[in-house]
Amino acid sequence: MEQKFSVLLSVYAKDRPAWLKQSLQSILSNTVQPTEVVVMVDGPIGEDIQKVLAEIAQNPTVRVLSLPVNGGRGTALAYAVPKCAYDLIALMDADDVCRPERFEKQLAAFETCPDLAVVGGQVQEVEADSLVPLGKRCVPLTHSEICQRLKTRMPFNNQTVMFKKAAVLDSGNFKPLDLLEDYYMWARVIARGYQTANVPAVLADMRVDSDLYGRRGGWRYFCMNKALFDQMRRLRLLNMWEYGYTLAIRFVVQVLLPNSVRSWFYRTILR
Repeated sequence: MEQKFSVLLSVYAKDRPAWLKQSLQSILSNTVQPTEVVVMVDGPIGEDIQKVLAEIAQNPTVRVLSLPVNGGRGTALAYAVPKCAYDLIALMDADDVCRPERFEKQLAAFETCPDLAVVGGQVQEVEADSLVPLGKRCVPLTHSEICQRLKTRMPFNNQTVMFKKAAVLDSGNFKPLDLLEDYYMWARVIARGYQTANVPAVLADMRVDSDLYGRRGGWRYFCMNKALFDQMRRLRLLNMWEYGYTLAIRFVVQVLLPNSVRSWFYRTILR
């Protein structure tokens, strides 16, 4: 029996129309087609993005939802998840590209292990404009390895995740937490006892631009990280030593290191 599933993609004013179009085309050209594609428009957008959405909305599987004010990705996803028609939902970013067999591989994982609530995969980092490969971002495969990685780093690649809607809603749905809403979501799913996995295959190409590592630094970003790990401590996902160690490392990397050194750290040490 064919598995029905939704794809959910959040869009906002600063997304590039050409990249958004390529992302949507990669979704709709997969070897297994989504039953629906939900495009969540987070606040006002420009005419160029509107044109891309008007064109793609001619496909009967595409639904466009919108919020009048930009509330951030966590708010947008929280609004959209309950409105997706199917229990399996695949996330996608508006500037990345799905590999052709992405959904086929993830659906096979759910079929092989029905207890899974979240299935992600690997990504290939590519130069933003040329799509020249830069490096592979690897995440652990098994649930036990994912739980261990969760204590220090995000154990999934956001743009590859497919999840069960019921598990996410049971875990409180997405919540606003700037740049960390996915990390917080999967921490709560794991804390609720749901099973997770990553497949070994590369499922998406992730664009990397010059601003990526700048967005992962600064005092404000560190404070958001501390808020996340405070919650993980409350959920008993971290002991006190793990909590202190992780915050110390993040303070050095996110606050003390200059952007050029931080970029090197992410590209080499965290690979």
